[in-house]
Amino acid sequence: MQQKTAIVTGASSGIGLGLTRTLLEQGYSVVANARTITITGTLDASERLALVDGDIARQETTTRIVETAIERFGRIDLLVNNAGIFIGKPFTEYTVEDFEQLVGTNLSGFFFLTQQAIHQMQEQQSGHIVNISAAIASQPIAAIPSAVAILTKGALNAATKALALEYAHEGIRVNAIAPGTIDTPLSQKTDRAVLQRLQPMPRIGSVAEIAAAVLYLTEAPFITGEILHIDGGAHAGKW
Repeated sequence: MQQKTAIVTGASSGIGLGLTRTLLEQGYSVVANARTITITGTLDASERLALVDGDIARQETTTRIVETAIERFGRIDLLVNNAGIFIGKPFTEYTVEDFEQLVGTNLSGFFFLTQQAIHQMQEQQSGHIVNISAAIASQPIAAIPSAVAILTKGALNAATKALALEYAHEGIRVNAIAPGTIDTPLSQKTDRAVLQRLQPMPRIGSVAEIAAAVLYLTEAPFITGEILHIDGGAHAGKW
């Protein structure tokens, strides 16, 4: 059976870290990226795990990620565009720096890496891309003004559908997962009672639930162009 290879960005903590560990447990070889992943200490390089430092917004970083996957493992079966940042504030208070950071990490990184990964997937005539979006892109919350962050995540949702159509005939699938409030180091800085009220189901989601969704989509060959909300019903509307 062909050894499967995955790329996971933003892999040093939170969803990316949990997903990397899950994929390794499932027998994947993984190329994991974060800015300083080799010194963070949350993952140790091994025969089936390659660590690549670097800012995902820079094309040279994405090139090294793809080259590492091909040189070490020979193929790319799954790409999870997980790296992302969130800056929430009133629209008129966003700065140029805020805008550039959001676009750089959330969109430029997606563009550079996905484009290069698709080239390899075209040679294989197979592959799966999962973009980690955000539930707030489908259902904004008045109490959390974040229009520019939503702009970038909404773009990922739109690109997911467009790419799914563009590459379906080449055996390449593209889906997205739109998480709501998930228990990560970022969410742990906010009062949990407040976070629990951000979705109809009064609890916080887990990293394991996101990882399970990635595995589900990866093993569901007739699903493409899907935006799967893991958000306790927040995208459904007002509650």
